[in-house]
Amino acid sequence: MPPLGVAPAEAILIVEDDPGARKYIRITLQKAGFETLEAGDGEEALELFERRTPRAALLDIGLPGMNGFQLCQTMRQRREDLAILMVTGRADDADKVSGLELGADDYLVKPFGPDVLVARIKAVLRRCARRSSSPERLTLGDLQMDLLGMKVFKRGLEIALTPKEFALLATFLRHPGEVLTRDRLHQEIWGEKHFVSAKTLDVFVCKLREKLEDDPAHPDHFKTEWGVGFICR
Repeated sequence: MPPLGVAPAEAILIVEDDPGARKYIRITLQKAGFETLEAGDGEEALELFERRTPRAALLDIGLPGMNGFQLCQTMRQRREDLAILMVTGRADDADKVSGLELGADDYLVKPFGPDVLVARIKAVLRRCARRSSSPERLTLGDLQMDLLGMKVFKRGLEIALTPKEFALLATFLRHPGEVLTRDRLHQEIWGEKHFVSAKTLDVFVCKLREKLEDDPAHPDHFKTEWGVGFICR
């Protein structure tokens, strides 16, 4: 029997060209109660993706042929509810930013321990479940949003936000715990055709902190992910 809270019939797709690494990930996830599917390249991964409808995909970036970035973009275009975790061997920001901008939910840097892998998988699955439900109300800690009424409350007291601040907050609360790049936030709030500088986005984040954080200089909810973007917890 799998542990409580893990769906036994929905698989995690492992896309890794190194057989040893693929075996390590498979054993780790199966011990945690997940069913697994395996592919050694992008083409095989897409065939399994279409045929088996996995809940999540772990995509190694350095795949032969179709690389992990291309695979991520293709999968995200076909399914919004898929949880995507990119796996990179580099600790710099370039791979992280590229994956997030193409639709990944999170990234993991090699080498990683089994506990970290399982925790990250469970985290992206929770976030995707919340995202697909599209609730009329969003909640994060002491913050509540009434999307239909266009109202925001902090500990029960209404807080006045401008339309852009409201849209930015809604984007954050729809993706709790997910690193959002500046480019992604720009597209969500202003669209692709409207140019807004990175400084303007930073100003809007500062406004949210001023209105919604107990200590804006040391925010609890709206944190900067240096070199990448922002994260809301």
